[in-house]
Amino acid sequence: MHVLSGAPLTPAKPSLSIFFPAYGDAGTIASLVLTAHMTARSLTDDYEVIVVEDGSPDHTGELLDEMASHFSWLKVVHHPKNRGYGGALRSGFATASKDLVFYTDGDAQYDPREMTELWKALASEVDLVNGYKIVRSDPWYRVVLGRAYHWIARLSFGLKLRDVDCDFRLMRRSIFDVVELKSNSGVICVEFIKRVQSAGFVIREVPV
Repeated sequence: MHVLSGAPLTPAKPSLSIFFPAYGDAGTIASLVLTAHMTARSLTDDYEVIVVEDGSPDHTGELLDEMASHFSWLKVVHHPKNRGYGGALRSGFATASKDLVFYTDGDAQYDPREMTELWKALASEVDLVNGYKIVRSDPWYRVVLGRAYHWIARLSFGLKLRDVDCDFRLMRRSIFDVVELKSNSGVICVEFIKRVQSAGFVIREVPV
């Protein structure tokens, strides 16, 4: 794996799949979907927005179905039972049909508009652009736990990223011709980066 930090090149305009895993996100998912749509259409003419509704106990599913009845660019994948974060990501990757795939969480932790920074960094030699957090508004103990998890993951698996746990990623769908994911839990983030790194794909990192 090569991790790059040089100046970006202007990419062509490939097609784009954006997806969100969602569980109990009725309060945030509608605005995220619309923001993703507006951002995507500023980048390419060929795009789709996908939400993997992972057996939410609230009305997330009903809300998304209502939106999908009005917007042809929106796809909703329903899990009758919760499959876990890894299961939701695997469904999203399997459903995405465009050249590039972007995903982030459905709880509005990240702003989809910053996807444009990842898009700029996806030069021809780059396979995946990974965000890394530059500001955290979490309570201090969550920051400490997050940093501990990050360093343990890096040391245990030989990962080279600054922020393994930042779920704000843009990648070429062709990665999945080589990488097969199996985890159904949050460990999928480590599994994904480890497999991408081991396969020799080129990763660039940008702050978000």
